[in-house]
Amino acid sequence: VQLQASGGGLVQAGGSLRLSCTASEHSFSSAVMGWFRQAPGKEREFVSVIGWNGSTYYTESVKGRFTISRDSAKNTIYLQMNNLRPEDTAVYYCAARGARITVATTSKQGFKYWGQGTLVTVSS
Repeated sequence: VQLQASGGGLVQAGGSLRLSCTASEHSFSSAVMGWFRQAPGKEREFVSVIGWNGSTYYTESVKGRFTISRDSAKNTIYLQMNNLRPEDTAVYYCAARGARITVATTSKQGFKYWGQGTLVTVSS
């Protein structure tokens, strides 16, 4: 499966962006999928995940500001990012577990498929 991420850009602090990630196969329409990010000089870190049943999890620093959602008919997940901060600046990657895996995880080692990344830059 291929994951195509989009929606990054340059925004001022306090602004909003919505990232999208579309899977090329319909079998991933309810797969466990998530978003990670990697800032310059730092390791890739977990941001959010959505389970097969719609359950969601967030890293503490984005709770209340970011919302992950899914449109199964479009094989697409979204990350709505509000009240962005300069520290949110990073390349954002979407990822998917195997199509038949139903257990969500926040560990990047648990995700087999990765998108190409989309850059989010938040200016102060």
